[in-house]
Amino acid sequence: MQASDKEQQLLHAKLNMETSQIAWSELLRYFAGGHVIYVSNDLDLVDVAARFTVDDKSAVEQWLNEKRISKATDDQARDWLAADAMLWAVVARPWILVQEKKPEPASTVH
Repeated sequence: MQASDKEQQLLHAKLNMETSQIAWSELLRYFAGGHVIYVSNDLDLVDVAARFTVDDKSAVEQWLNEKRISKATDDQARDWLAADAMLWAVVARPWILVQEKKPEPASTVH
């Protein structure tokens, strides 16, 4: 059953309010349990969480195949821990979706 536009808007609003920055060190136990999903920066974190929440298998499978989402790797975990990284995160049970937003390049004024 497809959610109505209003239901989709409410879900996005709810997930948006639940999205926050968190230190990677606070997510280690979830990573150890295999529950952390990395979301590439070219995707909207809230939209991905919404697709997980409504069990949109086709979108999730497409992103997995395109390597735009994946389980967080040991290498990512080590890098984030070494950098004391802050990641954007949102829960889409049982998953915690994380995204590493890079700072925008500083504009140069001449």
